[in-house]
Amino acid sequence: MSSQQKNPPATTQPEDTVFDAVAFLLNASTRPGVYRMVDSSDKVIYVGKAKNLKKRLSSYFRATGLSPKTAIMVSHIHHVEITITHTESEALLLESNLIKQLRPRYNVLMRDDKSYPYIFISSKDAYPRIAVHRGAHKKPGLYLGPYPDAGAVRESINLLQKMFRIRQCEDSTFQNRSRPCLQYQIKRCTAPCVKYISEQAYQQDINHAILFLQGKSEQIINQLIAAMEKAASRQNFEKAGVYRDQIIQLRKVSERQNISAEHGDMDIIACSSAAGQACVTIFYIRHGLNLGSHSFYPALPEMMDGAQILSAFIPQLYLKHQLPGEIILSETLADNTLIEQMLTQQAGHKVSLRSQVRGQRARWLEMASANALAGLKNRLISRTGMLQRFEDLQQVLQLETPPLRLECFDISHTQGEATVASCVVFTQEGALKTDYRRYNIRNITPGDDYAAMNQALQRRYRTTQKIDRKLPDILFIDGGKGQLKQAVEVFQQLDIHSVLLLGVAKGEGRKAGLEKLVFCDGRADLYLTIESAALNLILQVRDEAHRFAISGHRAQRAKKRRTSPLEGISGLGPKRRQTLLKHFGGMQGVASVGVADLAQIHGISKKLAQNIYDRFHSGE
Repeated sequence: MSSQQKNPPATTQPEDTVFDAVAFLLNASTRPGVYRMVDSSDKVIYVGKAKNLKKRLSSYFRATGLSPKTAIMVSHIHHVEITITHTESEALLLESNLIKQLRPRYNVLMRDDKSYPYIFISSKDAYPRIAVHRGAHKKPGLYLGPYPDAGAVRESINLLQKMFRIRQCEDSTFQNRSRPCLQYQIKRCTAPCVKYISEQAYQQDINHAILFLQGKSEQIINQLIAAMEKAASRQNFEKAGVYRDQIIQLRKVSERQNISAEHGDMDIIACSSAAGQACVTIFYIRHGLNLGSHSFYPALPEMMDGAQILSAFIPQLYLKHQLPGEIILSETLADNTLIEQMLTQQAGHKVSLRSQVRGQRARWLEMASANALAGLKNRLISRTGMLQRFEDLQQVLQLETPPLRLECFDISHTQGEATVASCVVFTQEGALKTDYRRYNIRNITPGDDYAAMNQALQRRYRTTQKIDRKLPDILFIDGGKGQLKQAVEVFQQLDIHSVLLLGVAKGEGRKAGLEKLVFCDGRADLYLTIESAALNLILQVRDEAHRFAISGHRAQRAKKRRTSPLEGISGLGPKRRQTLLKHFGGMQGVASVGVADLAQIHGISKKLAQNIYDRFHSGE
């Protein structure tokens, strides 16, 4: 595994010798995941997890406020590797696996002990506690385990105390209390020491804890849902709220099984390619644990699809690396059997290549594909990649010099309701979000995109000359000749002639990659291939304008309607909304889970689950 770390990671510019934090953070993902800080000798010095990778990593590179230890660690960073996960819970367990594997110098490390720890629940006490146990099993009770380390046991006990409010005090303390302690006040205990809970009710909490430790979370959740509905029907909303919180906690913990649920060794390999570049991401699964990922950027002699890239890449990868028994691929290889035979002969044991998988393997493959796509995007929008695409745009449009500033407008509304126009700005450094603007369109005929575009352009550039704001070198309009005509009229009225105006019209079937560029100076429409670096830049700018417009429109529409975020999703009626809320314990629970978790609900297809997930994460 250590030899894999010598390959350039997704966030590293090979030509740079000093880590460029500004460029890295500019393109960092806002999704949950794990980050690995690596020094100049390719040694991982710190592993961390984050709910929002960009926000968490930004905290390391602020000008002031760092502790001396953190400042020293940051000074040793050569590059940062990231692994995107579906949820924060998955990131938590992956972080734990990586720390145990890599033992970074700046992480807190657990020492190895002589015996494996167990979770012990006494059978002789009326109000038993759940405790860590090592050594011989002499006391009467239930022993659950063994666990790989004490940290895993403590984490499990901590979760049980949060969810089921089981006592944690020693027996000597428990037997001599006359009033509840602070744990009761902060809702981490039900105060059995002073009989605030009956033995029967407490035993039910213990039974739920045991079911949880035995992996029967769904059984507990179903019981809690029934109890929550019963409490709500009796208008005991405080008790129903307790059940709701327990359901949410259980859902979060259940997600962790997505990181470590299978057994055996396997590699998960996904490929993503565009604009003449490719990113191959590998997840390493050893003894059923996800040990993280690494990304490679193979040089492509010509345009190749994902299957061709993997066919050439895999034999080279495993020339000097240990082979697992199973390799899961994002593409079906034309020479799959031949490569299998070669790898089997090299490894001395059976090696199988598979691309059609289900269950946990499919979820891992989905995660690897998401990381490959993110790595490719980071590569393309890096400073070097962005400059190359600007130069390609110069050649395609036959400009004397490379453009320095691009702007793009888009209009978003729902049947004329809450019309919003967006303007995004790109420079050779990437997206310049400080110059983004949204315009709430008013006083037009609902659904009139031409009038909306005209108003937005007037408001944007009418004030430009007054406050000496920079004009773009190229202005892209999302639309065809009608939208572009509005831009021409506005710029003529404002006497602006230095800006090249281009329309980006949808292609046949509105498929990505078939767009055409519409000129206003009489030139014929220009079609670019999907491999074109210039087209990829234009589509990135157009898609960002589209995303920015939609998020603004949804915010305006939600503010106007003041309804549930789940409403308005096609195919999600009142009964299914109610089922979702019950199953995940409320709106917050629905918003915090991944697509796979949503798709497990009866009546929720994968496509509908994706639409629900996008409703809560459209700004990512």
